[in-house]
Amino acid sequence: MSWSDPIADMFTRIRNAHMAGRDMLEMPHSLLKGEITRVLKKEGFITDYVVEGGGRLLRIYLKYTVDREPVIKGLKRESKPGLRTYVSAQQIPRVLGGLGVTILTTSNGVMTGKEARNKNIGGEVLGSVW
Repeated sequence: MSWSDPIADMFTRIRNAHMAGRDMLEMPHSLLKGEITRVLKKEGFITDYVVEGGGRLLRIYLKYTVDREPVIKGLKRESKPGLRTYVSAQQIPRVLGGLGVTILTTSNGVMTGKEARNKNIGGEVLGSVW
């Protein structure tokens, strides 16, 4: 199966799994999806993730509060295949005044907006999470 925007598909699968109250979801693995998932885990938005099936399947374990409220309140795809969004280190957007996270792909790999600002590098804004 082929998608024109696999990152938007990933974000949609996470949103749908949260709305359905799922603890886990699976999707096809790619290096970029794996790196985005690594950032989500590091920032505390998901519990864990596992790459299975010889690197073909990405399993994400979602995180909820004690009241079963999703930790991820929103996911937004910023840069799209038809309109890429590139920013310099000074132009990196802040999400909800710093409560959310901007995910960028840079020449040094996938990282948060805060890390990119600290390293003074820009890149493509993949999306934001809050």
